[in-house]
Amino acid sequence: MTPIPTVGAILATMTLVALIETAIPLQARGRWNSAHLGPNLILTFIGFMTNALFNSTLALALRRLESNGFGVMHLIALRPAIALAVTVLVLDFGFYVAHVAMHKVPVFWRFHRVHHSDPAVDVTTTIRQHPGESVIRYAFLAAFALVLGVSPAGFGIYLLCSALNGLLEHANIRVPRQLDSLLSLVTSWPNMHKIHHSRVTMETDTNYGNLFSFWDRIFLTFTPTRNGTNIIYGLHGHDDPAAQSTTGLLTMPFCRTDRAKPARRSMASV
Repeated sequence: MTPIPTVGAILATMTLVALIETAIPLQARGRWNSAHLGPNLILTFIGFMTNALFNSTLALALRRLESNGFGVMHLIALRPAIALAVTVLVLDFGFYVAHVAMHKVPVFWRFHRVHHSDPAVDVTTTIRQHPGESVIRYAFLAAFALVLGVSPAGFGIYLLCSALNGLLEHANIRVPRQLDSLLSLVTSWPNMHKIHHSRVTMETDTNYGNLFSFWDRIFLTFTPTRNGTNIIYGLHGHDDPAAQSTTGLLTMPFCRTDRAKPARRSMASV
């Protein structure tokens, strides 16, 4: 059975992370932490349904292609461990490319800004995504996975790692700066990702990485994690309670605003 992350496992992890947030919060809870809970959870459950459909469809396609020997991976004899490492690296690079595209392509950004408009980032922000963003993400993921010819098991393992890491990097948890800086040399950690949720465009357009931070370092989109402990979250022009309601979030991609996408600017580097 392909190890696609289950709703139960994600909810259990979310609950555990939420408890840790109360013990060692990065930022004190404010009014938005309570106000965003309902809409975030509703979008999370919508995300569960859309992601389950896409996961199953893509896993089935990969299984069929695997039986036919289609894909780059089937042209090269690799040991299982190496094949898994290549799968995780390539799919994570595909995630990075998709994420950058969602910030740079105006139509994509309209959907992705639902995620970025959250004025309080915590574990419930993780799957606060518009269904349209899921379509965009899986289109990129499918392109990389199908061409590479990854195994259904490798695909499932990457999804599981991605889901769990997403819960961690959005969590409102205080992590020692030195530890976060050390770990972010290779992987994406809470302080690093918090910078990506800044209202400051120069910070928002950095730290796109999902599992690994070296994509940001390679392509000069990295901002040091020491800047991520006192971020003001959200997007200007999206703080109205109506815009932050479930209906407001679902209709946000179809509403015109003064800030259709982040302004272009120079990429931050180490």
